[in-house]
Amino acid sequence: MRYAAKIEAPFGFLGIRTEGACLAGIEFLPSREEPLAPSDAFAEKVCLQLAAYLADPDFDFDLPLQLHGTEFRKMVWGKIAKIPRGKTRLYGEIAQELSSAPRAVGQACGANPLPIVIPCHRVVAKTGLGGFMHHGEGDPLLIKKWLLAHESD
Repeated sequence: MRYAAKIEAPFGFLGIRTEGACLAGIEFLPSREEPLAPSDAFAEKVCLQLAAYLADPDFDFDLPLQLHGTEFRKMVWGKIAKIPRGKTRLYGEIAQELSSAPRAVGQACGANPLPIVIPCHRVVAKTGLGGFMHHGEGDPLLIKKWLLAHESD
């Protein structure tokens, strides 16, 4: 995978993908990765904004986004993007608003190409944390827990 930058985060690294002057992907990478300097001014802007969020959960992203996905996924991502910091929503609540099923919302969350900027970590199950990045356990859930704790009041 070709990244425009890789920056260190408290839970490993973030791989940044861009398409022109749009953010196209953020991927959680393991801590064994090496940093990668931004390839251009836009990638540097993305890195600066992600670092600002990691330092201050109240930071508001201001980046053009390039989203690739089905119309349903884009609708789910739009709902997720509106969840305020420090709050969570249930998969079932979002599913009900979209006349869908919680599992379909969970699949759309797992396919979110821009985690953190589109905060899918704020979507939880009615019985607990739920999954993260198509995982129900392990390191991805530790990242979700860290993000939620970072944003808690």
